[in-house]
Amino acid sequence: MKRISSLDLSMALSLAAVLGLALAAAGLWLGNGRFGFLVAPGLALVYLAGGVPAAGRALGSLWRDHVLDIDLLMVVAALAAAAVGAPFEGAVLLTLFSLSGTLEKRALGRARRAIEALMALRPETALRRGPDGTVAEVPAADLVAGDAVVLRPGARVPADGVIATGRGGVDEAHITGESMPVSKAPGDPVFEGTVNLDGVLDVTVTRGVGDSTIARMIRLVTEAQAAKAPSERFSTWFGQRYTVAVLVGAALAFAVFRWLGHDWDGALYKAATLLVAASPCAIVISVPAAILSALSAAARGGVLFKGGAALETLAAVETFAFDKTGTLTTGRATVTQVVALDGDEAGFLSRLAGIEAQSEHHIAAAIRRAAKVRGLSPAPVADTVNRPGKGIVGTVPSGTIWAGNPYLAAEMGADLGHPALAVLDAGAQTLVYLGRGSQLLGAVTVADEARASAAPALAALRAGRVRRIVMMTGDRRPVALRIGAELGLRPEEIEAAMLPDDKVRAVAALAERGRVAFVGDGVNDAAALARADVGIAMGAAGSEVALQAADVALLSEDLERLAHAHRLSRRTARIIRQNLGFALGAMVLLVTGGLFFDLPLPLAVVGHEGGTVLVVLNGLRLLSDPIRQAAQERDAGGLVSAETAQGGWRASASSNTSVVSPKG
Repeated sequence: MKRISSLDLSMALSLAAVLGLALAAAGLWLGNGRFGFLVAPGLALVYLAGGVPAAGRALGSLWRDHVLDIDLLMVVAALAAAAVGAPFEGAVLLTLFSLSGTLEKRALGRARRAIEALMALRPETALRRGPDGTVAEVPAADLVAGDAVVLRPGARVPADGVIATGRGGVDEAHITGESMPVSKAPGDPVFEGTVNLDGVLDVTVTRGVGDSTIARMIRLVTEAQAAKAPSERFSTWFGQRYTVAVLVGAALAFAVFRWLGHDWDGALYKAATLLVAASPCAIVISVPAAILSALSAAARGGVLFKGGAALETLAAVETFAFDKTGTLTTGRATVTQVVALDGDEAGFLSRLAGIEAQSEHHIAAAIRRAAKVRGLSPAPVADTVNRPGKGIVGTVPSGTIWAGNPYLAAEMGADLGHPALAVLDAGAQTLVYLGRGSQLLGAVTVADEARASAAPALAALRAGRVRRIVMMTGDRRPVALRIGAELGLRPEEIEAAMLPDDKVRAVAALAERGRVAFVGDGVNDAAALARADVGIAMGAAGSEVALQAADVALLSEDLERLAHAHRLSRRTARIIRQNLGFALGAMVLLVTGGLFFDLPLPLAVVGHEGGTVLVVLNGLRLLSDPIRQAAQERDAGGLVSAETAQGGWRASASSNTSVVSPKG
C-alpha cells in the first residue's frame, strides 16, 4: 500500500474543510428552509478537518516540548468564536488556517526537493569489467574502490572515479552547476550522476556509492537545511515566547473589555479577534521560507552553503581574501625554464619529479608533466614529508633531498647566490629549487595564468559593494604583481611571500575591520579558511577536505559563481527584512483595528492568513536560481572555453540516460 505523505494528508484535510465551509455557507445563504440542514454538518466537518489536526499538533508540542505554539492560538480563537455564537467565523478561521498551512508545505516542499533531485541522479546499475575482461551489469551500490566500470554514450557515471581509457564530453551540470559539458581524458576525475555524452570510457572507481560526491552533497544539503541561521533561530525563539504573550494579552483584553462594559459575548469576540490579529505566523515562517529557498537555489547552481548562518554571514562580508594558485589562477602551471648546476638537465628533472611525485600541489603536477613530456621517469625518493608553505623533503641513498621555495632553501642552509640562477630570480615566475642537504642542485621556473572567470568575478564583487579585495600568495612579489595586474588588482591589494601562518594572521587582521571571507582550495589553506568569518572552498567537487574545511563550497572552478552567490546572499537578506517588516506592519494594523475599531473576526483571519502566504511566496522568489541562470547567460554570450565550444555538445538527461544531439 502506498504511504500517504504529510502534504497529501494536509491537502485532503484542507479540501474537507473547504467543502464543509461551502456547505455551511450554502445553508446560511439559502436560509433555514430546505437547505438549512447543511449548516450543522458543514460546520462540524470544518471543525473536525481543520480544528482536530491543529489541536493535535498544539497538544503534541505542549506535551513533548513544553511549547505553546501558533496552532493553539488558532484553535482557542475558533472555539471562542463558537462559544459566543459565531461558529461560522470560527470555521472561516480554521479553513483559511488549514489552507495556508497546506500552501506553506507545498511551497517549502519545492525548496526541499533539491535533495530528491540529487538522489534521482544516481543510476541503479553499472557495467563492471571483471579481471578476465568480461562485462556484467551489477547494482551500482555494490561498486567499491578499484572496480573497473565501462561507460557507454548516454550513461550516467555510477560512482566517483578516474578515467582509465577513452576521451569524451561529460555533462556535469547537476553536480558542479557548469552549464556546458566538460572534455575528459585519461587521468581526469568523473563524479557519480554525471552523464557521458560521447565515446566509450573505462573508469576506475575511487569511492564507493556511500562516500561519493552526490552522497556528501546530500548530507551537506540536509545538514544545511536543518541548521538554522541566526535570524531563523531568533524568529523561532520570538515566536514561542510571543505566543504565550498573545494568550496572556487576549485574556487581559477580555478582562479589560468586560470592565469597560462589554457583555460577555462581545468581550470574548473581541479577544478572539485580537488572538488572531496578533498571531506571529507570518513572522515565524518568513525567515525559514527565504533561507530554505536560497540554500536550494544555490545548491542547484553548484554552490553549497553549510547552513543559513554561512548564507547570512556572506551577505555581511566586507572583505574578500583570495589564495592565488589554483583559485585566482588556473593551477595548470607550466615549467618554462630548467637550470641544472651540474649541466645534467635530464637527471635534475628526474630527481625533481621524483620528490614531487607524492605532492598534490599544482606546481608539483606541472613538474611531473614536464618530466613526462621529456620521457623521464621520476627517480625514487623515500620518506617524503610535506612542509606547508615551503616545499617537500625526502630521502635518497646519498642523503636528504628537498624541493621548494627560498624559505625551505634557507632552512636547509643552501646558498641561492649562484650566478646561473640570477636570470631566473629576476623573472616574474615561480621558482622551485632542488637541493641535496645544503648543496643546491638547480632550479626551475613555473608560470601560471589567471582564470578567465577571475577578473569578471572580482569586478562583480566590487560592484556588489565589497570594500576590500586581497590576493594572498606564497610566491615572490614579482610573480604576484604580474597576476594581480591581469586581474585588475592594485599593488596594495597584493600580499606576497606568505606562509600559511602568515595568511591566518592576515585574515585575522582583516577581520578586525569587518567581516571577511577567504577563498582557497580547501587543502593548503585549511587554517585560513577556518579563521575567516566565511571560508569558501574553490572547485570542491570530489574533495572531502575542501567540503569539510569550508563554510561554502564552489563545486566548479568558475569564480563568477562566487559573485552570484554573494549577490544571492544579499538578496536573501533583503527579502528577510522585507518579510519581517511586512509581517510586523500587518500585525500592528490588525491589532490596532481589533483594539480601537470593530474589526470583524473574518477580516482579521483574512489579513493574518493572507500575510502568512504572502511572506512565503516572497521568500520563494529566491528559487529563481540566479546562479545557474547567470552561468547560462554567460555561456550563451560566448564565454565558453575553446575546448568545450569545439565539442558542440548538447544533452537532455533523465535519471539514467542522456539524449545527445549535435549543436545546431
